[in-house]
Amino acid sequence: MPPYTEPDFSLLRDALGPLRDREQVAGRLLEASRKHAYDPDTELDWEAPFEPGLWFWPPELVSLYGTPLWHRMSEEQRIALSRHEAVSLASLGIWFEIVLIQLLVRHVYDKSPTSDHVRYALTEIADECRHSMMFARMIRTIGEPAYPVPRLHHNLARVLKSVSTTPGSFAATLLGEEILDWMQRLTFPDERVQPLVRGVTRIHVIEEARHVRYAREELRRQMVTAPRWQREFTRLGSGEAARVFSDCFVNPRVYEAVGLDRREAVAQVRASGHRTEVMRSGAKRLTDFFDDIGMLRGPGRRLWRSSGLLA
Repeated sequence: MPPYTEPDFSLLRDALGPLRDREQVAGRLLEASRKHAYDPDTELDWEAPFEPGLWFWPPELVSLYGTPLWHRMSEEQRIALSRHEAVSLASLGIWFEIVLIQLLVRHVYDKSPTSDHVRYALTEIADECRHSMMFARMIRTIGEPAYPVPRLHHNLARVLKSVSTTPGSFAATLLGEEILDWMQRLTFPDERVQPLVRGVTRIHVIEEARHVRYAREELRRQMVTAPRWQREFTRLGSGEAARVFSDCFVNPRVYEAVGLDRREAVAQVRASGHRTEVMRSGAKRLTDFFDDIGMLRGPGRRLWRSSGLLA
């Protein structure tokens, strides 16, 4: 095996464009956080009753939308499914944000605690703690049980939190944030959806925009400066993470909760052209960015395709 040589950073910078100053980016994000931070406990009306006939998630984003099974369901059953899928997604969000918090702590552990880059990471950790509590309170208010991710993926995340490289951590961050963000941007202005759910998604979208900016800037930097093995490992790891995330997006138990046959429902979701388009549309901004910075290459790209998130 030939000895490892550092990449030609000048060529990589030319390919990816100029890197922004890390401290300047963090300083702007800290200022935005000061101006646009929300306390869900006081911003949202948690005591208001749910409105009859309103959805808990836009119907077009419900997993079974447009399938033969969907057409056989009553309107009441469809709305009930949206209720359970909203809880399932909130449960996934809590799991993911707890993982993200630990990845961010690892990222800043050896860095200067007085830098703006670290101060913003700590600000984001505080945001994610509030978001997790907000999602948990929404689940309790809706009144359905939380839907944990499969035990295998839950335990694999323990490994990820311990061995993830810095670029891998930020790639996973974007994967977990950007698809849900796309869906939530469609949810919070939708007057067919319950006001509480709209309020939760609005807060999350506003604050997550800063998190996405932070992760994109750092991942772009890492794809220039990280050792080659880390970049290759990140390409593979992000592809596998995309496959896991796609599998976990909706817990199959939601179908049983509304009286549907689980196997039939899962099969119809997998065969649904509409659902495939929804997931790819949600991932498109992310996959375009990953393509631009050289993430979607080799075996990693094949894993992304197998996830259904990349055409």
